[in-house]
Amino acid sequence: MEKITSFTINHLKLLPGIYVSRRDRVGDSVVTTFDIRMTRPNFEPVMNTAEVHTIEHLGATFLRNEPEWQDKVLYFGPMGCRTGFYLLLAGDYRSADIVPLISKMFSCISGWNEKVPGAEARDCGNYLDMNLDMAKYYAQRFIRQVLDNPTAERLNYPED
Repeated sequence: MEKITSFTINHLKLLPGIYVSRRDRVGDSVVTTFDIRMTRPNFEPVMNTAEVHTIEHLGATFLRNEPEWQDKVLYFGPMGCRTGFYLLLAGDYRSADIVPLISKMFSCISGWNEKVPGAEARDCGNYLDMNLDMAKYYAQRFIRQVLDNPTAERLNYPED
């Protein structure tokens, strides 16, 4: 089998950032998949499932309630490697186009002080696996590392 596109990115050069992973055509429409990379692969520890799960709940809830973008959000969820998240949006976008959206999302997460949406047995298959404090830590870290100064190297995949 051929390698899928995401396995052709040199993960040894990949920094935390927001990258266009792929663009797919669905009929007459384009779906843009973003790689929201929160930790540096193979150089620093991956996030634990509890904070990943919390960011997923808060991020998905924020995105699906954000008036300007909610109708374009197709999916927000974690990468299996636990170094970041995928965001799929209806439309043809560049990384820079969504920096304000992702900034608002991580600002919301970093300041969240209420019960995590969907963190109840009837709403979630693993509701006890949550860590709001660490989710807030990673959100604040991503804001500092990427969103406060979104440089080209944090918005474009590295050249191999």
